[in-house]
Amino acid sequence: MKTCCIAAALLLLSTVAAAAGETAPANALPPGHPSIGAPVDLSNIKVARASGANAKTVEEIVTQRTELKDKPVLLRGKVVKFNPGIMGKNWVHLRDGTGSDAKESNDVLVTTQDMAGLGDVVTVRGTVRIDKDFGSGYAYAVLIEDATITPDKPANKSGK
Repeated sequence: MKTCCIAAALLLLSTVAAAAGETAPANALPPGHPSIGAPVDLSNIKVARASGANAKTVEEIVTQRTELKDKPVLLRGKVVKFNPGIMGKNWVHLRDGTGSDAKESNDVLVTTQDMAGLGDVVTVRGTVRIDKDFGSGYAYAVLIEDATITPDKPANKSGK
């Protein structure tokens, strides 16, 4: 619902601006809208594979989705997008540096009740689902549902 309202507000804002002879920036948010945070640098993501049973990379989950359907996976990746509280879930996009934009194999969606921050490196454990259509144009060939998120521990800065 929030996405629909935001899209409608952006459309209205750009329509009003166009009528006034102005152009709104492509990333403009309606007045009073909270910031959505700084974008994550996607240019050089390199995250080591999770260790343990069922550990996979983003590319493996995307390309092996049929074989992994309804199976548990463990994935370590960088949070590149986080949308909280939509349809009772938090929606997290992870990348680990595997896969490619051209083949749409470098990003996987995770649904969870847990929180994560943009740019965090996390390990998720959840179940692979395929061909999910949530309506309103939100359809996914593959995603990881009902995941738990474990953030990486920050490096010990004391050197111990």
